[in-house]
Amino acid sequence: MHSLLLAIAVARAALHWVGTWESAPVYAEPAATFTDVTLREVIHTSVGGSRVRVRFSNTFGTRPLEIARASIALSSRGAGVAAAPHTLTFGGRRGIVVPAGAQVFSDPLDFRVPQNRDLSISLYLPGPTGAATAHLLALQTNYAASGDRTMDTAGAAFTDKNTQWFFLSGVDVATTQADASVVALGDSITDGARSRIDENGRWPDVFAARAHHVGVLNAGISGNRILLDGGQYGSNALARLDRDVLAQTGVRAVIILLGINDVQQQPQQRDSTKIEAGLLQIVTQAHQHGLKVMVGTLTPFEGWHTYSSQAEATRQAVNTFIRASRMFDGIVDFDKALRDPADPHRFLPAYDGGDHLHPSPEGQRVMGALAYADALRYGIVAI
Repeated sequence: MHSLLLAIAVARAALHWVGTWESAPVYAEPAATFTDVTLREVIHTSVGGSRVRVRFSNTFGTRPLEIARASIALSSRGAGVAAAPHTLTFGGRRGIVVPAGAQVFSDPLDFRVPQNRDLSISLYLPGPTGAATAHLLALQTNYAASGDRTMDTAGAAFTDKNTQWFFLSGVDVATTQADASVVALGDSITDGARSRIDENGRWPDVFAARAHHVGVLNAGISGNRILLDGGQYGSNALARLDRDVLAQTGVRAVIILLGINDVQQQPQQRDSTKIEAGLLQIVTQAHQHGLKVMVGTLTPFEGWHTYSSQAEATRQAVNTFIRASRMFDGIVDFDKALRDPADPHRFLPAYDGGDHLHPSPEGQRVMGALAYADALRYGIVAI
């Protein structure tokens, strides 16, 4: 234990790169395209640092994407920023062309990034961009303006609003505050469905507010499955594992909450062993890359429109497997924490987001607090 604590202390003393924010990309449906537009997109950091770099993604693009100019600033009210934006460069140049299917990083920039703070990242797209790579359930008000407005401090020109992130997939910081990053790999529950817009109330956000020495990266995609692709619901979890988890900066652990969509979406997977096998493949590959893995039990969904006794039996079988498996470095029993003791196939009313599939904001708070406590207990993260 003494050697572990010493190693942690040494790591914190040295400046190193860690992911502070992530959005998992999907193909935007209906297809979005931009011409002569500046997007100003707001993200919420987990850990802070003294330098920053930004990742832009054309993963699902069908043509090269030109970013003519980009900037970063501390967010203020609405589309405004707290001080003059700082220009992001790419190999020393103001702009870059991102090939179809690729992603790029900006150059490291001396810019103090606070912990748990909103940043505004602006990118000017002369376009036409073609089909946009996006994250659909941002639960964040973002902005658009005509022309190049990347260096605007005021937000008056940003008259268009949306709640998606386009072409923006990650932010890293150089820091002494954090040892590493942990990725939350999941579906709409991890993505924060039924959470309030602009309040950063997803369970990974709650986790991040407690985990002061680890970056927390949200790789949730609404509708995502372990076994099947879903169009706007993203590539299946195994197919996106390399990009959304293993390639993330400083990643040392992953928390997995996946499988409920395999159970309830059409076509429904009734064979729990196939879901379990897919889950084990994710765990095996994460272990091969030296990551610790914590897996969450599947939460209740009686009352949702695809619920049936057969689907419930599959969910219960998967949860029994998760609780009994010795393949994981830890488990977080979301099901036990959120279910109604009087009817364990349902959420406790206070934790039901209203559709009987997604947790309420209070349910998300409980999930984040529990995940952090269990991550500490199993050594997934350190204090």
